[in-house]
Amino acid sequence: MNLTELNRIATAMVAPGKGILAADESSGTIKKRFDAIGVASTEENRRDYREMLFRAKDAMSQYISGVILYDETIWQNAADGTPLIKLIESSGAIPGIKVDEGTQALPMCPGELVTVGLDKLAERLKKYYERGARFAKWRAVIDIGSGIPSMTAISVNAHALARYAALCQAAQIVPIVEPEVLMDGDHDIDRCYEVTGRVLNKTFQELRVQRVALEGMVLKPNMAISGKKCAKQASVEEVAEKTVRLLKACVPAAVPGIAFLSGGQSDEEATAHLNAMHKLGPLPWGLTFSYGRALQAAPQKAWCGRPENVAAGQRAFSHRARMNGLAAKGEWQSSLEQKAA
Repeated sequence: MNLTELNRIATAMVAPGKGILAADESSGTIKKRFDAIGVASTEENRRDYREMLFRAKDAMSQYISGVILYDETIWQNAADGTPLIKLIESSGAIPGIKVDEGTQALPMCPGELVTVGLDKLAERLKKYYERGARFAKWRAVIDIGSGIPSMTAISVNAHALARYAALCQAAQIVPIVEPEVLMDGDHDIDRCYEVTGRVLNKTFQELRVQRVALEGMVLKPNMAISGKKCAKQASVEEVAEKTVRLLKACVPAAVPGIAFLSGGQSDEEATAHLNAMHKLGPLPWGLTFSYGRALQAAPQKAWCGRPENVAAGQRAFSHRARMNGLAAKGEWQSSLEQKAA
């Protein structure tokens, strides 16, 4: 393992003013997104859509540091025969790959899930590295509800995340470690804060046990935020303050950077929260975005599967990428959204 090189890539992934595009939706998830805009989820349409994003030169070269791909996409070629991975590389962004294989019910723990995909992961990582992937992603899902999460769910998911991370580093691939505490419930921000703290502490304990070099990874956590169904939604300032406080308590300074998931927040909420965190003074790690829906909902709507709408889709993507790039430096203002509209 060349830790200097892993650290260089991890640092580039969280470079100031740049963030990661999560374009790794599973076939089922992208079908839901396409259904919403009336587009058939065929292999060709999925390719055309992602090609549209990767060819948005302004966004990709100025605001996107890396792209997380789905297995189908990493092997696909653009309409003109250029491998999609080459489009990403030519913009100066780093190609990455989602390697987990989704979730299964966790035995003896009703309503809880464990992420699977460790079997044969070493061989898969080797192939992805040869194809050009330089980082990977594995997502653990922790739900908040009555009597959950259990310590069992937190432990097994943290253990799997750490095993995945160790396998990545052995394959010279930077692991994105993503323990997501879902915001689907009716819990308040303090309950999210408490559960996320437990999850992060257990995850870093497992990473150390499995000898993962913290300097060669990126953390992709949720923010400390109210559940979607909570009657009292925390303000932007409270989300920023509690999230930064939580991360300072749980995330070692050796980690080069933290790239948030948007986790069901609206486009503008995700941007405003990230921006507010950067107003809170110097931080021990790079702090940026690794958004999927919060970067893509607008371009999907503008595109709607029509070739004549490609330029409009790219403009919508470039706008969201720029807004989040500014937020990742604390330079975003809501008035910039109105100007674009």
